[in-house]
Amino acid sequence: MGQWVKDTVGLGVFLWIIGYIASILLFFTPYAPLMGWIITPVFTPVAIAITWWWFRKRKLPLSYYIGVGLAWTAIAIVFDYLFIVVLFHATYYGIDVLIYYSLTFLIPVGVGLFLNHREGKKNVAG
Repeated sequence: MGQWVKDTVGLGVFLWIIGYIASILLFFTPYAPLMGWIITPVFTPVAIAITWWWFRKRKLPLSYYIGVGLAWTAIAIVFDYLFIVVLFHATYYGIDVLIYYSLTFLIPVGVGLFLNHREGKKNVAG
């Protein structure tokens, strides 16, 4: 249970905070209206790399990664609501936000598929 909490809450909150800090910094620039379109392509590869690094040495079923993706997405939605919508009275939920929520779910699932596929190839070759 402890590792599940680290994988979901720990890493999920960490990744959310990175994006949140970047969005706060961009908020005070002329690029504020484009922040979602700036943060997504910059931080998606970062999130993929961190997720791969975090899970690279463990063999876990795809259902585990799906659970992580669901937990990360729930964290993103709740924290965005509390710390963006409520705190800053923001009302914008455009396509970039929906892409962000989709990627939040798909990143751990995709990394899990990749790691499981790679592990399967090792077992066949070995």
